[in-house]
Amino acid sequence: MNVLFIGSDPSLFIEGSAARKRLRTYADEVALRGGTLHILSRAARTEDVIDGPLTLHGVRTGKISALWELPRFARQLIPALDIHIVSAQDPFEHGWIAVKAAEGTQAKLHIQIHTDFLTPWFVRGHMYRSPRVRMPLLNRIRVRIAHNVLPKAQGIRVVSERVKDSVISTYGNTVPTPTVIPIAVSLEVPEAVPLPEHPFTFALIAVGRLEPEKRLEDIIAAIVRLKDSYPSLGAFFVGEGRERAKLERMVRKNGLTQRIIFLGARPDARGLMRSAQAFIQTSAYEGFGMTLIEAALARVPIITSDVGVIGEVFKGYTEVLCAPVADPTNFAAHIAWLIEDHQARQELIMAADHRVREYLTDTDSSPRAIIADLARLV
Repeated sequence: MNVLFIGSDPSLFIEGSAARKRLRTYADEVALRGGTLHILSRAARTEDVIDGPLTLHGVRTGKISALWELPRFARQLIPALDIHIVSAQDPFEHGWIAVKAAEGTQAKLHIQIHTDFLTPWFVRGHMYRSPRVRMPLLNRIRVRIAHNVLPKAQGIRVVSERVKDSVISTYGNTVPTPTVIPIAVSLEVPEAVPLPEHPFTFALIAVGRLEPEKRLEDIIAAIVRLKDSYPSLGAFFVGEGRERAKLERMVRKNGLTQRIIFLGARPDARGLMRSAQAFIQTSAYEGFGMTLIEAALARVPIITSDVGVIGEVFKGYTEVLCAPVADPTNFAAHIAWLIEDHQARQELIMAADHRVREYLTDTDSSPRAIIADLARLV
């Protein structure tokens, strides 16, 4: 079984990178089935890199030109390498490239879905009394692309039951039943890392890219509602992204420069979580929500929007405090509850930690499971 993955991760071409190591474990599983794994990706230069049973095919091309350059390269690789399965890392641009590459060949088309793109919040920017967030126009285009790509697939892998349900309810029997294989998360818990010096007695921490879909504006709006009643409340934002300048302006406008601290991207984010009094996530959508799992393992109480594995792994008010998307008033109420109720914090910590360890022990997210899902197509 020879497999071709189509994606776009420049770090694959860095020897020793986490992405390379992860794909090498996949390649080892493919090799056990007598095949090889090939990755076709945009790269800084056109080159092939061989790492045992893993071969990287880099193509120097722009984001737009990749839409016709990569299918052309893939159509050459499929017969030359006897490719049996073409798998795309998303149902959008890469899914379209995979469709064009597999057309007219015997290769099976497999699509991976890592985000809940069928939720209305994938394109919706606000609701009544919530901050307005401008969602990328590209998201609307991506939904249209996915509508054309998924019915052509012979196999679909999703990362949560929420995404599986949304695919089935949207496409019915026009697509194959998705296989749920969650994102792998290590059970190892890092040592606590002290937060930078701050004046808070109750510190929230948010970890993730500073992008529109994370809706960090809702955290700022929630703290605005609480700043007079809880003067010792503050927050740390861990991550980088295109929204940082906008968020910093919003912080200044609301007089919160001493209340909200931007730490940028940090490799020790999981350790920082352990030093906070609560973890908060206000995403508009998530396919899985790995930071929720990490926060539970870090033994910090969780406040989250109703996205990703909420309902599948965590129950609201039992293991986490859950609020509707784009509802800063509800988030503020949850924050106030945790500030005032120490016992509730401890009960949530213990319940979430127990549940997530049970979930990870019972769930197979191994490379073997992922490659087995591909193998069933042939």
